[in-house]
Amino acid sequence: MNSRLASLQPYPFQKLAQLLEGVTPPKDKKPIRLSIGEPQHAAPAFVLEALKANLGGLSTYPVTKGALELRAAIAAWTNRRFDLHAAPLDPEKHILPVAGTREALFSIAQAVIDARGGEAPYVLSPNPFYQIYEGAALLAGAQPYFLNTVENNGYRMDFENVPREVWQRTQLVYLCSPGNPTGAVLNHDDFKRIIALSQQYSFVIASDECYSELYFDEAAPPIGLLEAAQKLGVKDYKNCLVFHSLSKRSNLPGLRSGFVAGDTALIEQYHQYRTYQGCALPPSTQTASIAAWNNEAHVLDNRNQYRAKFDAVLEILAPVLDVKKPDAGFYLWPRTPRDDATFTRELYERENVLVLPGSYLSRETRDGNPGAGRVRIALVAPLAECVDGAKRIRHYLESH
Repeated sequence: MNSRLASLQPYPFQKLAQLLEGVTPPKDKKPIRLSIGEPQHAAPAFVLEALKANLGGLSTYPVTKGALELRAAIAAWTNRRFDLHAAPLDPEKHILPVAGTREALFSIAQAVIDARGGEAPYVLSPNPFYQIYEGAALLAGAQPYFLNTVENNGYRMDFENVPREVWQRTQLVYLCSPGNPTGAVLNHDDFKRIIALSQQYSFVIASDECYSELYFDEAAPPIGLLEAAQKLGVKDYKNCLVFHSLSKRSNLPGLRSGFVAGDTALIEQYHQYRTYQGCALPPSTQTASIAAWNNEAHVLDNRNQYRAKFDAVLEILAPVLDVKKPDAGFYLWPRTPRDDATFTRELYERENVLVLPGSYLSRETRDGNPGAGRVRIALVAPLAECVDGAKRIRHYLESH
């Protein structure tokens, strides 16, 4: 086996299972799972119809690049959503469909990282973070370098304090905006700084934007990497790649459909890599995806449902917990009154409510573990269940 596999840490939910081992929750309380970010709103009916309508396509091999109609729908959505009309994405040059952002965020490191000889290259990411970033870096032969995203820096990556010698060895930077688990949104200046550094040191930026459509102010959707690059005049989006998915936007996590877009030279070489990897989307998935990317009504309805849940849950929790509404996304990231693992275990034992310890989503640094003393609460369940969960969390806190 690849010896690098030994460097992988247990996934957060493996740690959670170990933490709860031997705990018996109260049987008179229905389990409420707020630990995993799995959308539970109903999948759009018109997407399911489109999926079923093209099942005959399963008799043919799909191409890695996907159908032109799918790439055209993706390009049209991206150009419209991020106002890329001055330098619009070309379906033939800038777009690759992928089987959800998870596999693409992992595989891009395998395609980009060149770890031949000398010291291992760096892959930068936020901390706390989506664990795929770390695993992708390690298995590509790179060394993760974490930037703590904490309250005093607005939960955003602080690029200014990264040493020059680190930038010189950096080959890939993972961004996540809106952030998981913090919900923080990078602004234009953040993107401007990392793009300038990328042009100076020639590293690739992989911007995970899978939560970009879950925001609260309809007049101010989160900015994206390509949008910032266009405004800065970066020709052909050099070194810039964005990763989007239908999982959160359209409540279709099981469809496994998303895309990568950006730098034409990177897309061309990544396409060659993916031809060998074998992750082409089935024709029926492509048809369903076209329907989803072409429709915004269901996305607005989705946002409205999340707004209602945040409003209701925060009204219940704010008086008893140090918690704030995020910039975007569907997570709460409250500070806990006791150790996050203890909080999680006791809450499950007393109230049958599952959350995720923040320390499980972070790594120790010289400044400590930035997720310690916090938990991630995913407001993905139906409104009534989220309200019930919030009431039980409040009851646990008030009775402790």
